Amino acid sequence: MGQVSPKTMFTAADYLAWEPAQAERHEYLDGEVFAMAGAEDRHVTVSMNLAFALRQHLSGSPCRTFMSDMRLHVAAANSYFYPDVLVTCSALDVASPLVKTEPKLIAEILSPSTAAYDRGVKFSHYRSLPSLEEYVVIDLDTRSTDCYRKGANGLWVLHPFARGESVTLASVALEIGAQQLFAEVPEV
Repeated sequence: MGQVSPKTMFTAADYLAWEPAQAERHEYLDGEVFAMAGAEDRHVTVSMNLAFALRQHLSGSPCRTFMSDMRLHVAAANSYFYPDVLVTCSALDVASPLVKTEPKLIAEILSPSTAAYDRGVKFSHYRSLPSLEEYVVIDLDTRSTDCYRKGANGLWVLHPFARGESVTLASVALEIGAQQLFAEVPEV
């Protein structure tokens, strides 16, 4: 009978030194490292559509839009993630070219293998970011969008948008139509 391999644990510093030399991206969750799977074209297209709309809308403002190659540090969870799209308006983030820490908005495009994680554990870690005002989860199969917004009382409230409805991103005062969000994405 074979032995179970010991799990390799990384410190955050080890991860940050190791990860840039890897052929694929990895997320870091309190000592454990997880390879990021490649995304299908629908995922990439919706992510790009959202990022382009945000970038155009925020042009001339102090806010910046980033896509999936930008690392996000969630200190309270001792973790690093690669959100599909994030917006930050933080001067601290402008000064940090490799890692962002103060996002205003984060969006994740769901895939069958990550949906539960994105809605559960990952969102619980994202909620620990004091700067985060809105978390957007886009379901490719149903073409629906769930926006979770932090209220003045600190509680997160779900604002669902069904297939065909425009999505309102209150944190950045943007309304994006379903046709724009799902442009060039074939129906399944």
